[in-house]
Amino acid sequence: MSLAGSPQPAGQAGGFHRVTFTGRASEYFGIWIVNVLLTILTIGIYSAWAKVRRNRYFFGNTVLLGRSFEYHARGLQILIGRLIVLGGFIVLNVIAAVLPVLVLLPTLAVLIALPWLVAKGLRFSARVTSYRNVRFDFVGGAGGAFKAFILGGFLAIITLGILTPLASRWVSRYIGTNLRYGGKAFDTDPKLGPLYKSWFLSFLIAIVGLGIVALLVVANLSLILPMIETPGSLTPEQQIPLVISAVIGYIVLFATMGIAGLFYRAGVRNIAWSAATFDGKHQLMSDLSRTRYTWIAISNVIVTLLTFGLMRPWAAVRMARYTWEHTGVTFIGDVGELFSTLEAQGSAVGAEFMDFEGFDFGF
Repeated sequence: MSLAGSPQPAGQAGGFHRVTFTGRASEYFGIWIVNVLLTILTIGIYSAWAKVRRNRYFFGNTVLLGRSFEYHARGLQILIGRLIVLGGFIVLNVIAAVLPVLVLLPTLAVLIALPWLVAKGLRFSARVTSYRNVRFDFVGGAGGAFKAFILGGFLAIITLGILTPLASRWVSRYIGTNLRYGGKAFDTDPKLGPLYKSWFLSFLIAIVGLGIVALLVVANLSLILPMIETPGSLTPEQQIPLVISAVIGYIVLFATMGIAGLFYRAGVRNIAWSAATFDGKHQLMSDLSRTRYTWIAISNVIVTLLTFGLMRPWAAVRMARYTWEHTGVTFIGDVGELFSTLEAQGSAVGAEFMDFEGFDFGF
């Protein structure tokens, strides 16, 4: 796929500009290996600072119009947020253990708190991100998070995935319409038609996987039925085909479901981003190839497993480069004038975020 429309100097007129990713696996490997070792040595405590180092590297190598993004979070903020959540879980489970009548308390508390935690997490992530010294912001509340993430997910599950595109639309609109940059708003309204078109292909892939599993069950029915009627009646020789079929079935099921999910994820990203605008006129765009995206994700997992995790930095950089280089924005008007205005407005908007952005709760 062509990558025409590379970044140009901000002083030129608007037009289409692609994002680029300048990171290299060899550079990131040094950061990654130190993060892994220190996280192990500190029994996980350093993982908060590891996240900061990782995000600063990836944000700092994501470039638009010759300028990179920046990540300003501090490790302590992330650690405190995680400890708050962990402490809450421990307290709730102790109460449930002491008072069995409150056994459902942890689950109910999570359902009630999760939308608030999601909204706070999105606000934190936005506020610690900047571009051209101008901070992002997120103004969504817990009510919108409940609809997008809890209600939407519940409807998708009880309808066996049929309402997944509706849930995806709610999530995209919740995030897209509540995101701000320099005081100006983003907006997105992906249509259900394209989302269902993307979902249908993933649905067919999942059906193929379920069909293969069903054929394996039918092929071994003569062995399965006696085993159900009289447990332990099969000889070890008779159990071998069942074990082999079960292993093949699990592999096929997880592989097809994974492929279906990756196809759908790439499709939703293309639809949601391409339906998004900034300040009502500047159009965002994503043109990932679903096949290429899926291949990169799957091959990344395979290579990472075969190298016992040592190729994880290569896999992460590879995916980031592909994803961001298939992302762009069409600016209307003079780009230099646009960002001069945003920088002037954003300095006031971002000042309140400099000393206290909150905590990252990991949601």
